[in-house]
Amino acid sequence: MTPQSSFMVVAPIAAQRLADLRKVLADMNRSPGVVDPGNALIPFERFDRLHFARIVILDDLTRNDIKVYGLQPETYPLYLAFLGDFDGDYDGFMSDVVKASGSGLRQMFSCCEDFHPNSDLLAWMKARNRTPDTIYVNWIGRTTRQVREEASLYDGLQSYVQTNQATLASMQSTQVHDALKRFVAGELKAGRLTLTPPEPTPLVWQVRNLLHLVGVPIVLLLASPFLLLYAPFFAFQLRRRERSDPEIAPCVEPGHADRLAVLEDHDVTNQFSAFGTIKPGLFRRWTLVFFLWAINYTTLHIYNRGRLARVNTIHFARWVFLDNKRRLFFASNYDGSLDSYMDDFINKVAFGLNLVFSNGIGYPTTNWLILDGAKDEQKFKYYIRRHELATEVWYNAHPGLTALDLQRNTLIREGLQKETMTSDEVQQWLRLF
Repeated sequence: MTPQSSFMVVAPIAAQRLADLRKVLADMNRSPGVVDPGNALIPFERFDRLHFARIVILDDLTRNDIKVYGLQPETYPLYLAFLGDFDGDYDGFMSDVVKASGSGLRQMFSCCEDFHPNSDLLAWMKARNRTPDTIYVNWIGRTTRQVREEASLYDGLQSYVQTNQATLASMQSTQVHDALKRFVAGELKAGRLTLTPPEPTPLVWQVRNLLHLVGVPIVLLLASPFLLLYAPFFAFQLRRRERSDPEIAPCVEPGHADRLAVLEDHDVTNQFSAFGTIKPGLFRRWTLVFFLWAINYTTLHIYNRGRLARVNTIHFARWVFLDNKRRLFFASNYDGSLDSYMDDFINKVAFGLNLVFSNGIGYPTTNWLILDGAKDEQKFKYYIRRHELATEVWYNAHPGLTALDLQRNTLIREGLQKETMTSDEVQQWLRLF
């Protein structure tokens, strides 16, 4: 199994170069929201391990919201963020990116404050890489190559079934399974299909994953006496803040909504980027740190086979602290429209939204942290849309395929590779077509 990795290069933008940067990024697109995969600056299509990538300017449009606490907004620079999700090890992938698109990356990063023409590009990017505090991968171990090969397998089988529909209809289900296996074997032999076997799981990853699997529960167990002692104080502080923290969820400014809408719904999968300030004080900051740490455990060891809790439309997602944990960046790649995406979460895991996002300034009022909040659908949607950023460049290595499509294709492949299946198992497998 090849596990997935991520990168996120974050650098402050030189104010006098902002317009130049926007032009450089716009030139990477065929039209707003539609990237040219082979663009001259960063030819994403050449990276066969890359799933998703995006370039976004981190401009916090809600930074003045902190004034409701009687505080003046911090002076933060605009950041350029270049991030992606890929297969395999970080060092090898980043080296490949620099080799294939070094001049384009230099042109883009020349608009940043601390980049110089003689900078060691790879070292510069690595020094500015931000590790996610929480990351979600829909299916750990499913590579870009696997996605593409299994999509071709599905298309080939669909074509064969449609062409031979009458003959297959007269067969028993097990005979159909055998016929499809023979067809695929012939296609593989002829080279029209490929099904690459998975690579061995890296030992370092296995050890690190095992230590994390065991280590987090041990830490929680050892800390449990202190957590129990702190619980009443936590509850008191939480309720005091929940009763006084102001909501900021007005109707979204039409111009902002229009700019975002132009970038969406060009495919069955969409991107989402959001940025905002955490409520002032250590209580909210460390509450968020703890819950992101706990959620990261579940995404690595529990929700790693097709769904995040009850939501099965997300391909990749990440939460990243910036500016000494005063601000939080969130990015996801999801199927369907933004409204359906938010509805999915509101209806299925509103408590999870509250655990994280209620620590941001202006979030709809929660009750005991997990109640209410996102359940106020209209306020929640206004809140989220206000914090959403316009993603300048977004790349998807497998357009037209939803997360459910990827899961279906994997199950079809697994069914073909089984030596024996019962009649009931075959019938269930055939329903995938």
